[in-house]
Amino acid sequence: MLFSKDYVGYLSRQVVRRLQEAKVVRTDKPAVLAERINNGLVDELSLEDRINEEARLILEQLQGEMTKVGASYPEMFKKIKLRLVQQYKAVL
Repeated sequence: MLFSKDYVGYLSRQVVRRLQEAKVVRTDKPAVLAERINNGLVDELSLEDRINEEARLILEQLQGEMTKVGASYPEMFKKIKLRLVQQYKAVL
């Protein structure tokens, strides 16, 4: 994730504050709303990290075959990552 969790928490609180100021949302518990927004943002922002980790695990399983055919790790990583992005219908 490109952003620190502290910064994402700050963004979440700012989003809640501005939505309340604009009278877009009303809530008696802004901290709870900020926490939900924070969880959603962290989940969405860490999607690429999870996809990268899954691609690494797949490549570890295929390492023997890659060595036999002389496949490049970075090239295979890109292909597997692209396939996972399409599979999860993710936008990165």
